[in-house]
Amino acid sequence: MIKLDHARALFERLLETITVFLIISLAVVVVLGVIYRWSGASLSWYDEIASVQLAWLTYYGASLAGLKRAHIGVPGLIAVMPPLFRVPLVLLAEAVVIGFFLILAWYGYIVLVVLEGDTLISLPWISTQVTQSVIPISAVLFIIAELLNMPQIMREASARVEMMRHE
Repeated sequence: MIKLDHARALFERLLETITVFLIISLAVVVVLGVIYRWSGASLSWYDEIASVQLAWLTYYGASLAGLKRAHIGVPGLIAVMPPLFRVPLVLLAEAVVIGFFLILAWYGYIVLVVLEGDTLISLPWISTQVTQSVIPISAVLFIIAELLNMPQIMREASARVEMMRHE
């Protein structure tokens, strides 16, 4: 269990580092864009890069939120379920979430294949595949986050079952 906790902490640190880097770099790009536009010399690449960075921040931030279990959930639904159904329902919910992200990763990869050879309009030396790689990468990161959370989720579901048995 200690190794899993250590892996989870390292993974969390990685996602936090990526997310903070994206926030800072997006802020820098936006400030530069505003300064250049205000001075009358707009940057041709500003809008495209800022929108890509915002998408990356959204996807990587979602993976971090998944690891922290900060997404919208309905824990009350599990709590009111009969004890016999809690663990199977939690397993089903996790299977659905992981299945969704497996599909997202697969189709994200297909999108990368389709985009081969395309580049950004304002910066033709940047491949569109690079900008869209966030989709399959973040899907895999989200799956890893769910798998790292699985022991805690199962403990909580099982603990609720045990609490009901002792009442």
